[in-house]
Amino acid sequence: MKIKFVHILISSILLCGLWGCDSSKQTKMLRLGHSLDTQHPVHLAMEVLGESLEKKSNGQLKLNIYPSSQLGGERECLELLQIGSLDITKVSAAVLENFIPEYKVLSLPYLFRDKAHMFSVFDNEVGASLLQKGNKFRLRGLTFYDAGSRSFYMKDSPVKKPSDLDNKKIRVQKSNMAVSMINSFGGSPTPISWGELYTALQQGVVDGAENNPPSFYTSKHYEICKHYTINEHTSVPDVLLIGLETWDRLNAQEREWLKEAVIESTKAQRKLWAASEKESLEKVKAAGVKVYYPDKTPFQEKTKDMVEMFKDDEKMMALIKSIKETK
Repeated sequence: MKIKFVHILISSILLCGLWGCDSSKQTKMLRLGHSLDTQHPVHLAMEVLGESLEKKSNGQLKLNIYPSSQLGGERECLELLQIGSLDITKVSAAVLENFIPEYKVLSLPYLFRDKAHMFSVFDNEVGASLLQKGNKFRLRGLTFYDAGSRSFYMKDSPVKKPSDLDNKKIRVQKSNMAVSMINSFGGSPTPISWGELYTALQQGVVDGAENNPPSFYTSKHYEICKHYTINEHTSVPDVLLIGLETWDRLNAQEREWLKEAVIESTKAQRKLWAASEKESLEKVKAAGVKVYYPDKTPFQEKTKDMVEMFKDDEKMMALIKSIKETK
C-alpha cells in the first residue's frame, strides 16, 4: 500500500512524467529522490550533478531533486525505479544487497585497507562490473559515492571493546550482513528505517546505532547519543542508480552528458565528504559528545569469520579476492 501511495503521490506532483513540464519541448527532466538531509554532502554532490548536467546539455537535460524521503525511503525509491515511476536514486549498498546479491560483499567488516584502496576498487573494473550487476533487476549503477566508515554511537555508555555491545540493542539497516555483524559483536541487531531512528533512540527502542560522522551529525542523533566510538567497522558506499527504463529512453548523446556529469559529481562528492567528516566531528564534540578511538584489532578479530558465509559461492569468493588484490 505504501508503494502505491508513493506512486500516486509522484504522479500527482510530476504530471508530465519523465520528460518534465519545461516550456521548451527540447528539455527532458529527470527526477532524483533520496532520503538524506539537504545539508548532507551526498545531497550537495547531487546538486553538482544537476548543475553539470544542465550545463553540458545546454539546458536540454535537467534534474529535479526530491530529498528527505519526500518520495519514500531507500527501498521504496528502488522499487519506484524498477517500475519507471522515478528516474534516479541514491541508496546504501547495504540496502541494495536485498536486490543485488553481489553488494553483500561491500558490507564485510574491514574489507578495505584504507580509503585509497576503497577508491581504487570503485574506480577500476571491479567497481564498474558491480555497477552493472543490477541491469537484470532494472537498476543500472552510475557511480559509488563515498559514505565514509560506520562507527558506533550510544545513548548511555561508550563502546571501547566488542564486549561493550553485549546484549545492547543496535539499530541496523535492513541488511542481513549488518545483522550478522552485530551478532558477531554480541549485540542485538534491530532493523529500523533511517527516518524512524531518532524517535527509536529517544524512546529507548534501541540503545544505539552505527553510522558515519556526517550522518550522525545531520540526523541530529548526537542530541540523544553522547558517546561516539570511531572503530570504523565497515565502509559501505552509497550507490547512485538510474532505472533501466529511464536509461533506455535516453539517446546516446544524453547518456554521454549524464556520464560526464556523474564523474564531476563523484569528484566533488569526495571533497565534500572529507570536509564534512572533519566538520561533523567538530560539531558533535562541541555539542557534548565524547569521541573515542579504540584499538580496532578486537573488532576485526570478532568479525573475521564473516567471510566464511561465502565459502560455497565461487563467484562471491572471486569478487572478494579481486577486491583484496586491488592495489
